[in-house]
Amino acid sequence: QVQLVESGGGLVQAGGSLRLSCATSRRTFGSYAMGWFRQTPGKEREFVAAIDTRWSGGRSYYADSVSGRFTISRDNAENTVYLQMNSLKPEDTAVYYCAADPTCCASVPGGYHYWGQGTQVTVSS
Repeated sequence: QVQLVESGGGLVQAGGSLRLSCATSRRTFGSYAMGWFRQTPGKEREFVAAIDTRWSGGRSYYADSVSGRFTISRDNAENTVYLQMNSLKPEDTAVYYCAADPTCCASVPGGYHYWGQGTQVTVSS
């Protein structure tokens, strides 16, 4: 079982930045590919970014809507994955979820076994 805890959400003005964190106590964290998804009411969960395991070089992948603005990274020593979000837009408002899976790096929710509880990000115009 992999428990994931997100933090760092909040309210920010358009054009601002936030950094989300997702921590786990799992010692084998480095062996899991990590993803970030987001969801708004009435819509399906949407892929944001993913990063490969430490053993595969930690390659990253992004949705077109966030490419160039968001950066996913991982600190394997701290068992934490981050999502740096810059140039935020009102349409980025959503609950953001962290996910983990031994296999890299699905862009659909079904590709991940483990999920956090989510953290709210609200971008005001």
